[in-house]
Amino acid sequence: MPLVANVGEGFEPGGDPAVIYEGFRWQKGCVVSASTVVSEEQLVNGLVDELLAACPASSTKAVDFLGRQFDLGLAWVHFPKGHGGLGISPRHQKLINERLNAEGAPNPYARNPIGYGMCGPTVVEWGSEEQKTRYLRPLFTGEEIWCQLFSEPGSGSDFAGLSAKGVKDGEEWIANGQKVWTTLAHLSRWGLLVVRTDAEAVKHAGLTAFVVDMHAPGVEVRPLRQMTGEAEFNEVYFTDVRIPESEMLGKPGDGWRVSLTTLMNERVAIGGVVPPRGSGTIASLTKIWSTKSPDERDPAARDELMKLWIRAEVLRLTNIRAGQNRKMGVPGPEGSIGKMESANLNKAIFEFAMNLLGPEAMLYGSYEMIRPETAMGFETYQKAFLRSRANSIEGGTTEVMKNILGERVLGLPGDVRVDRDVPWSKVPRN
Repeated sequence: MPLVANVGEGFEPGGDPAVIYEGFRWQKGCVVSASTVVSEEQLVNGLVDELLAACPASSTKAVDFLGRQFDLGLAWVHFPKGHGGLGISPRHQKLINERLNAEGAPNPYARNPIGYGMCGPTVVEWGSEEQKTRYLRPLFTGEEIWCQLFSEPGSGSDFAGLSAKGVKDGEEWIANGQKVWTTLAHLSRWGLLVVRTDAEAVKHAGLTAFVVDMHAPGVEVRPLRQMTGEAEFNEVYFTDVRIPESEMLGKPGDGWRVSLTTLMNERVAIGGVVPPRGSGTIASLTKIWSTKSPDERDPAARDELMKLWIRAEVLRLTNIRAGQNRKMGVPGPEGSIGKMESANLNKAIFEFAMNLLGPEAMLYGSYEMIRPETAMGFETYQKAFLRSRANSIEGGTTEVMKNILGERVLGLPGDVRVDRDVPWSKVPRN
């Protein structure tokens, strides 16, 4: 039976307002037509069937597959229609992802992690209709990679203290400053940039967010070599970079609120993944353990392995609960729980993996500096051990996560902030 049915004009079940989706009207979890009732889940399953029939995952180019997925509203189902979504509950995305993963479909997060996990939700929340139409589809397909330009050498955890400047010049803004720790900036076509546009306002109020062309004159990207040998991170310099006013997200002074949207989604993207039971990073340990002979399976080590397995399962269940409580599209502070614990757990898991490997853990392999094309995955346990150190820094340090959870979840007194009501220009800086 076709998914689309005609609806008589003015048909509103129960007299309540209804939303129209290509001939359907839905409310309270159901899509209602004059002759058919289709649940949101049935709608999603039908669209996934259509996608897989038109674009077999094994024989369709990734860009074409993801483009069709976007056009069907299966990119982010809670996004508006026409912008990669269906305007329905985000809980259905899990069903979509599970079905597509089982078919070996391309993963948009792996292709464009910063864009898909952080910048896309920010654009749909704060961007104009023109920006949503221009940016979301090529972002999802991976044709245009995105980066996030927040941290600076003098303002990491204190993001609101940033000093990169934006000055209005007619219908443009001129940006000057330096950003650091910018993942995949060397591959990015667009960046989400926050600069200070009012130095006389308090530090949280004088910020403005823009979409910036990473190929524009005056943008310089330099690699930062990490202890893994790679340069996944970068530092980015802006010298008199001109940004059209139409590329502003929100209004002047909205930069702090825009950045909160990005950061909450970043923390969910980093720490909110819900893998199947026993999979993910904990599977690395069980894989190493399975290679050990019975004589090598020390009872104390087995005890430690099981403690880590239990922590991984508790984190997985916590993320499921947080996902169920999350509001439509905009995560709250609960994302900091998964982010903080996933960072601590990853470090503990790969540290223990090094212990299980014994002397082999010292053999790293090639240390040639490369600029990777993705921020996902790892080739060796040794590299994963070194890379996991960054988990407690990126997306907000563990110390910042503790403050957020203490203040916004537990309701504890706030941290001392002596510069809250002081204009940024009067705040002492190094």
